[in-house]
Amino acid sequence: MGSAKQPSPRPCPAEDEGEAQRLFGLPWEELQKRAWAARTGHFAPWLGLAVPGARHYATKDYVNQPQRFATVSLTGTACALNCAHCSRHLLETMYGATTPAKLVALGRRLQAEGCQGVLLSGGADAQGAVPLRRFLPSIARLKGLGLQVIVHTGLTDEQTARGLHDAGIDQALFDVIGDQETIRQVYGLPYTPQDYARCLAILRRAGLAVAPHVVIGLHYGQLRGELTALKIIHQISADMVVLVVLRPLPKTPMAEVTPPSAEAVGRLTAVARLLMPETPLMLGCARPAGPAKVPMERMAVLAGANVVAYPDPETVRLAAERGLQTGFLESCCTLVDAKLLQGPAARQIPGGSLSSS
Repeated sequence: MGSAKQPSPRPCPAEDEGEAQRLFGLPWEELQKRAWAARTGHFAPWLGLAVPGARHYATKDYVNQPQRFATVSLTGTACALNCAHCSRHLLETMYGATTPAKLVALGRRLQAEGCQGVLLSGGADAQGAVPLRRFLPSIARLKGLGLQVIVHTGLTDEQTARGLHDAGIDQALFDVIGDQETIRQVYGLPYTPQDYARCLAILRRAGLAVAPHVVIGLHYGQLRGELTALKIIHQISADMVVLVVLRPLPKTPMAEVTPPSAEAVGRLTAVARLLMPETPLMLGCARPAGPAKVPMERMAVLAGANVVAYPDPETVRLAAERGLQTGFLESCCTLVDAKLLQGPAARQIPGGSLSSS
């Protein structure tokens, strides 16, 4: 089921308003040392390595199975927003299931091929929501098949959130945007960060396990609003926090944008760890490839991340150097067993493997 224990929202006193900015500005050595201490003080010495089958992963450490976990668009390639960072291109990489009947049929076919879970996503409507409501009975049927189901909701309402809870989804994923100009210029929506805070609170009140995402560099590669987004998540609470990084895509308005630096990613990871020392922290799959990949992962691990998606072999070696066991899992990074993070790590992950190398 998707119900989750809901911690009481944390107060955000006035004196904390500048805390995230103050932490971000610390010398890296001090910031990293404090973040690593927070990680070791609250979590097992274990690093999750998420390699869902939406992307082929093959290294000397692990080879994933492409059918194990699937990403599905409930709108096909349609999206009312045509956001500047995506321009609908991300939807082209997903399975399409544009009616409730097609979703159930796809789920059955994927399961017969060995699929164990799905991420349901899709293009947004003009209000910024993924149109989920008519799919709720079909989502419940996917759960009845025994599939794990996680859902990108977009901006949603109380009724849809309760429906997702009643359908039994495992998690809701939700991007928290902390800058009004980013919301306007990238998404073309007339909203504020407070609207995103309200939506996160709606998902929490519905009893859903929620994995809010912060997109680093979403404002054309600039850092704008990421610290505010982290403060929103800290105030409302979450089951985990996922950091992803702008990946400039061809044929979009951001194709030539320079993504954020590895240092910026490391600093924001460290701030997230210190603001929320007991909350699992993931470096998600949406990140630039190329030369920035290894240093970005390195900085995130040193700053206290608990899970890294599609890790470079150098990151696996770094984990060993830092005394961390590692475990591969063939699902989204948010589906790692929390007991592995907070308890003894020497247990097998369903659909993955543990290693101390």
